[in-house]
Amino acid sequence: MSQFSYDVGLDNFEAAVLQPSREVPVVVDFWAPWCQPCQTLKPLLEKLAEEYAGRFLLAKINADENPEISRQFGVRSIPTVKVVFEGHIVDEFTGALPEAELRAFIERIAPSPGDALREEAAALAAEGKTEEALACLVHASQVDPHNEAVRLDGVELLLTLDRREEAEALLASDFVKLAERAEALRKRIALADVKIDTAALDARLAANPDDHAARLERSRACAGGGNYREALEDAMEVVRRDRFFEEGAGRKAMLELFALLAGSEANDDLVREYRRALSAALN
Repeated sequence: MSQFSYDVGLDNFEAAVLQPSREVPVVVDFWAPWCQPCQTLKPLLEKLAEEYAGRFLLAKINADENPEISRQFGVRSIPTVKVVFEGHIVDEFTGALPEAELRAFIERIAPSPGDALREEAAALAAEGKTEEALACLVHASQVDPHNEAVRLDGVELLLTLDRREEAEALLASDFVKLAERAEALRKRIALADVKIDTAALDARLAANPDDHAARLERSRACAGGGNYREALEDAMEVVRRDRFFEEGAGRKAMLELFALLAGSEANDDLVREYRRALSAALN
């Protein structure tokens, strides 16, 4: 018997399901010994209950031994899972889910304790309080050490503060769920190493606005310096002036920039804006 996963019957239903649901979601698993899919689902739920360590509780109810509870919950087949929060059913599913789908379900009903701190950090960063935002993320990482989004938010703030070595050290850890965003940040750091003389490029463009090679090089320089709007605008301008230049080099540059900003919530609106602009220019 675990503190996060336990058997429930009529005698302890209120104490084991309704009362704790005031604080955390309670996943109620209706099962039976003869049900083969139940034998697949129940161990997965037990494993996740231990892994999530209290973000949700697992109440296991033998449907054969507790027909009254099954009728009360409208259980018609098993396995059936009902999620109770604040005394009410807030979500449910029937049948055995693969582990990936089950994890996604749990993530939806049991938000990370670091999420609220992530939101607070984002608000502080938007106000220009970058150091305070970083401190908030450090706290979030302490209360939720497995939250990859918290760590990657920290990487972005460290880069903003020009604390590259710390950002690289944080990026050296494993990222399973957010591998794409982690790789995008590694590419941003690598791009920052590229030194490009933008003054010379500006002079070339002043002399010839249709110097698309210079404009694309300037786009790359802007991206390396973290000026993503300018980088996107330069690449977009090449698409507007000559979409066929070097077999669509402007469009390819745009796509590379979108990949570079993948998973960055701070740049989501910017990416959406230029995705729409690119689509309109190509159609």
